[in-house]
Amino acid sequence: MIYPVHLNPNIQTPVYANLSNTENILLLPPLDYLPLVHLMKHAYLILTDSGGIQEEAPSLGVPVLVLRRTTERPEGIQSGNALLVGTESQAIQREAARLLQDPGHYRAMSQTASPYGDGQAARRTVEALLHRFGRQAARPEEFAPRT
Repeated sequence: MIYPVHLNPNIQTPVYANLSNTENILLLPPLDYLPLVHLMKHAYLILTDSGGIQEEAPSLGVPVLVLRRTTERPEGIQSGNALLVGTESQAIQREAARLLQDPGHYRAMSQTASPYGDGQAARRTVEALLHRFGRQAARPEEFAPRT
């Protein structure tokens, strides 16, 4: 298990006190974006309370257990790529075990899908700006008036 530990002392102190000598747990300092995405891409399962990671993981096809009671990013839950498990240790353990032991459940949650868009927003924005400022004659098809 790899655990990038937040810099907040209220998090670091108990995490290092309880987990620093635990076999098979590697505690790391917070990671830059690209190394974090690399780890997530190669993870089997992600447990997080991070909203950003809730958004990233579905597009990588990695199941996410959201360690919160509520989330402001319900799209991942609705798409089936993430599961809101709360903060109770028994619920977290039960759902992690289910993903580790039930191949069908794992497959269902690991379908690569991004409920946050198709990844083409930057291209569409550039095309729209080029068209708007006369650098591209054709109006981008996505922005053509609907009939």
